[in-house]
Amino acid sequence: MVKKRLIFIVDDDPFINKLIVNKFTREGFEVRAFESGEGCIDNIGDNPGLIILDYFFTGSSELYPDGMVIFNKIRELKPEIPVIMLSGQESGELVLEFARKGIADYIIKDSNLTDNLSAAVSDVFAREG
Repeated sequence: MVKKRLIFIVDDDPFINKLIVNKFTREGFEVRAFESGEGCIDNIGDNPGLIILDYFFTGSSELYPDGMVIFNKIRELKPEIPVIMLSGQESGELVLEFARKGIADYIIKDSNLTDNLSAAVSDVFAREG
């Protein structure tokens, strides 16, 4: 039996979480959604094959106020896990900063979100073989 690849989605928007969970579950992945960085970090020992991480959190915690802090913690604990960053921000500077830090991809939250994310997830897993 082939083990399903585990994907974490970390976004404080329940609609986005549900959208992504539904899409990738239908595609045969095991998907777990977290509305905070704490949830993701607390469960990182489950070794997801990929983390889809939002950049901006509205009800942010002091420990993990935004996606950059969460990303840095993921890199510290499990540097081998690829991370795709989601954002409503189209800031070139932000994209460059994440690219320098080694994100797998950067997806803008727009009407093409699920298609762009699907292509990015396929690319990440294709690179792994």
